[in-house]
Amino acid sequence: MLKLISLTLKNLTRNRRRTVLTVLSVAVSLFLLGVLLSLYTAFYHRQAPDAQALRLVTRHKVSLTQEMPLYYGSRIAAIDGVENVIVLNWFGGTYKDNRPENMFPRFAAEPDKIFDIYREFKVPPEQLEAFKRDRQGIAIGSMVAERVGLELGDRITLKGDIYPFDPELVVRAIFEGPDDFNSFFHLDYLEEALPEGRQGHAGTFTIRLRSTDDAARVGREVDEMFRNAPAPTKTETEAAFALSFVEQLGNIKVFLMSIAGAVVFTIMLVSANTMAMTVRERTAEIGVLKTLGFRAGPLLAMILGEALLIALAGGMLGSALAFGVTQAMANVMVAFFAGFTMPLWGVPVCLAAALAIGVGSALVPAVLAVRTDIVSALRHTG
Repeated sequence: MLKLISLTLKNLTRNRRRTVLTVLSVAVSLFLLGVLLSLYTAFYHRQAPDAQALRLVTRHKVSLTQEMPLYYGSRIAAIDGVENVIVLNWFGGTYKDNRPENMFPRFAAEPDKIFDIYREFKVPPEQLEAFKRDRQGIAIGSMVAERVGLELGDRITLKGDIYPFDPELVVRAIFEGPDDFNSFFHLDYLEEALPEGRQGHAGTFTIRLRSTDDAARVGREVDEMFRNAPAPTKTETEAAFALSFVEQLGNIKVFLMSIAGAVVFTIMLVSANTMAMTVRERTAEIGVLKTLGFRAGPLLAMILGEALLIALAGGMLGSALAFGVTQAMANVMVAFFAGFTMPLWGVPVCLAAALAIGVGSALVPAVLAVRTDIVSALRHTG
């Protein structure tokens, strides 16, 4: 056994360049697999923050582009378990130009309710009062203020696209929080500027619950209340609502798993080619070992062991890189990558994939080599 282990370790250093390149190729593939697992976890298994778990979002059942009557809000507020309801209308529009640094979400909302619904937002009391008093006031997140270069008292003009209106706004409040890349201005200001046919409609309602235990029941009651109305609704958790934007691209689960499978399969083919070259070079040596009395089983274990060590080294390196990179992204850019970290169960998954790569790439070449008779093996010139 010790001889086999010694031979396996020596074989790893015979062609150092090939070994290092193979380890790196496995590491890159397992790094990509780890990132995909992190995306999957962030989309489907991330635990919602306490504040988010207390919120539901109601939209038109058919599409987000369809609107609902504003009076839905008062009827939703009357449901048992509902603490507050706010209208959020996505304004869109353009600030200055379409460069990425000037793009940020803009919502028309009821100013008295925003910071009650979103209690994780922190804003100085004097700024909050100034925002509520000024019909043209806008509250922006600290991330927006820093990126765009806005300060309290600055005047900005948004060019409407969804709505035929160019609001002129004054920065009255700058808030901080986990989603401080948003901005809000007065819904009344927007409503008064719209033509009569566009007034009185809501894009979404955000519901704050008294308890997370009420979420499923309240959602059902809201949708049942408007089931036969001209504008039927769909109510879901805030996390599910956010995920629906991603799922518009297609079946994300299948997409991610397909990419993960393709990555593992591709690197398995690369590793198989490498191991086939390695085994061909050592066919004569295998014939000598068989002449010395080595059986097929130990020889097969030696070849597979070499492949497994290479794959395992690449798997450990790739897993460590994936864990470190995703953790760094989540820490540095909390707003965009919150929850985007490699789960602990992702490490054994990546290592298992590495072992599968090792076995799958070396099994066929190893079996063919050890089955070669001694004379044919000794005659092999590589």
